[in-house]
Amino acid sequence: MTTSQNDRLAAAIEAAQNQPPRRFVITGGPSAGKDDVIAELIRHGIPCMETEPGREIYRKHRQRLGRHLRTEDRREYAAEVLEAFIAEFEGHKHGFRFYNRGIPDSYGWERFFGLAPTIQLEKANRVYRYDTVFVLDPLDTFEDPDDIVWAKEREIRRVHELIVQGYYDAGYEPTFVPAESAEYRLDYILTNVRIPKPQR
Repeated sequence: MTTSQNDRLAAAIEAAQNQPPRRFVITGGPSAGKDDVIAELIRHGIPCMETEPGREIYRKHRQRLGRHLRTEDRREYAAEVLEAFIAEFEGHKHGFRFYNRGIPDSYGWERFFGLAPTIQLEKANRVYRYDTVFVLDPLDTFEDPDDIVWAKEREIRRVHELIVQGYYDAGYEPTFVPAESAEYRLDYILTNVRIPKPQR
């Protein structure tokens, strides 16, 4: 197996540890294939946020309530998710890192539930800025049991569109990633931020 390309990737990761932080968001609707792209990042040792904070927090609230969250539950849930994103952002001090969703995702979810952005979200968006945002085009496949709930009870395409609009409203110009294999998408993303692609 040729290792030169993987050596270049490893060298880039190591060299970045002596540089200021660079933060790249990977996002999209509930059926965008994000989990598979994150798994590819992990497989190749590329620094990333492995889990999506909102999912685990959602499950915790659902277990406590004994049901899926309703509009009246959103404020408490959203505040906890925002706190998790801020902690993740502040904990990253050097080098590049990929984020499993970002703070502006909350704009889309809040709009979906008919809620206006909170003062806390607006402030966080001004203070904590990402370098690049990648939006995965939908695959229409479900990655998580909670995604199936959204497919049955909500409009997944609308959630995707609202998330995208949220990033525009937050002052970003997202880069859209085609609906292809996770390997293709990872290479596409790395090329856009000038990080060596892994050898497979």
